[in-house]
Amino acid sequence: MKRFTLIAAGLLALIGSNALAWSNHSYAAYRAFEKMPEVASAAPVVAEPLEAFLKTQEKAIETLLAGQEAWAAANLAVYPPRPATLAFTAKAERTDEARRQAFLMALRVAPNSRFALYVQPDPRAPLPDPKALLAHSAVDTLPEQANSNYRFVGIKAGEKIAPLAVLASACDEPDYGLDINLWSDSPSEWGKVYGFGALPFGNPALYFSTQAPFHMGFYHEDRIIYLAAPFVKTTFPLLRVHQYSGLAALAFRSGHSYWGWRFTGLALHYVEDLTQPYHASLSPGNASIKLIGINLLAMAGFPKMKDEMIVLLSNRHLALEKYQNQVIHKHAQAQQDEALEQALHDSTGDGRYPAWSDLYARDVVSRQSQALGGRLTDILVETLPGAYVSDPSFDFGVKESGIDLLAEIGKQDAGKRARLEAVTAELMGNFGAHSRNLVRGVLKAASTP
Repeated sequence: MKRFTLIAAGLLALIGSNALAWSNHSYAAYRAFEKMPEVASAAPVVAEPLEAFLKTQEKAIETLLAGQEAWAAANLAVYPPRPATLAFTAKAERTDEARRQAFLMALRVAPNSRFALYVQPDPRAPLPDPKALLAHSAVDTLPEQANSNYRFVGIKAGEKIAPLAVLASACDEPDYGLDINLWSDSPSEWGKVYGFGALPFGNPALYFSTQAPFHMGFYHEDRIIYLAAPFVKTTFPLLRVHQYSGLAALAFRSGHSYWGWRFTGLALHYVEDLTQPYHASLSPGNASIKLIGINLLAMAGFPKMKDEMIVLLSNRHLALEKYQNQVIHKHAQAQQDEALEQALHDSTGDGRYPAWSDLYARDVVSRQSQALGGRLTDILVETLPGAYVSDPSFDFGVKESGIDLLAEIGKQDAGKRARLEAVTAELMGNFGAHSRNLVRGVLKAASTP
C-alpha cells in the first residue's frame, strides 16, 4: 500500500499543468455550427440577464437541480454530495442578486462568475467597433494573457442576437473562471463550503489549474492506474454537461431561448475539452507500465525521467493547441476553408455515433479521444521542431508568446506537415460531430414535456 501511495504521488505530478484544452473554443464552434440548420437558420433570440430567467423559472429550477443532484449521486464514479444548505429553493421575496448567488452556489460554480451579456465575434467578421468592446474583466475573472486576441462585444437586454453567436461564444465561457477555486484548500470562501474536498490534482500555484478536474476526464485508463492513483477518477466534466444541458432544455421549453443557447454552449465546452487527447488520457503515447516504471525510478531517487516526462507532456499539449488556434485564426482572417474548417463543417459522419445521452461524453467522446492519443503524440514528435516537443529543457509555456508555430512548421517536410494537418483535422472533425450531437440532444429534450 505504501508503494502504491508513492506511485500515486508521482502520477499526480503528470496531471493538471494544462487545465485549458482548445485555446479558444468559439473559433472552432463558429465553423462547426455555421452550416447546421438547427443553429444557423434559427430565429434571432432576445438577450436577457441571467436574473430574468432565474426569477420566472425559480420553482422549475428548484425541481431540476434536485433531480440533477440525484442523477450525479447515482451515475458518477466519484461524487461528493452537495451540502444540503446549498440546495436551490424558490423564494419569491428575495432580491435578484440573492437569487443569482443561490443559483450559482447550488451549481457549485464560482459565485463571482460574470455571466455578462456579450458575444465573442466570429473571427471572420470585421473587427468590432472599439467602443462596443467590454473590458476583459467584465466577462472573465481570470487574468488577461499577453498577446490575447479575445474580443468581447457587449450586448444589451432586449437586443436580438443570432443563436450561432450566442452558442459559439458560450462554448468558451467555462474557461473564464467558472470552475476556479472550488476546493476546500482553495484560497476562496466558496471552496470551503462546496463539499468537493481538497484539490485532487493540478498545480494550485497556476492561476487556472484548479479547474482541471472539471475539464479533464480519465475514464479509460488501465485498472492498475486506478489502483495506484484513485484520485484519477475524481473528475467532473459529466456533472457540468448534465447540469448545463438540463438548464438549456428548461430554458428552451419555458421561452427563454437566449439562455437555452447560452447554457447549451456552456455544456458543449466540457464535451469539446474531452475531444482533446491530453484531456482524456493521463499520458498520451505512454503505456501504463512505463508510467509506473518511471515513477518507481523516481521513488528510488532517480526522478529525472519523471520530471522530463512532465515537461514533454505539457509542451506537446500546448504546441497542439497553439497550432490548431493559429491555423483556424489565419484561415478566418483570409476567409478560407481549408482542411480544419472542412472537417468542422462535415456532418456526414455525425450519425455514426450513438444518439446523445447523459454518458455520451464518457462512453463515446473520451474513449475515442483516449484511443487517438498515441498516434497524435507520434505525429507531433515527428513533425514539430524537436526543441518544442522532444527537449525537456525547453518550456513551451514560458516561451509560447514569442513562437510563430506556423512559420516553424512551414520549414518542415511537406509530407510531415500533411500528417499533422490530417490528424488535427480528425480532431476537429470529432469536435464538430460531438458538438452537433449534443445540440441535437438538447433540442430533443427541450421538445419533451
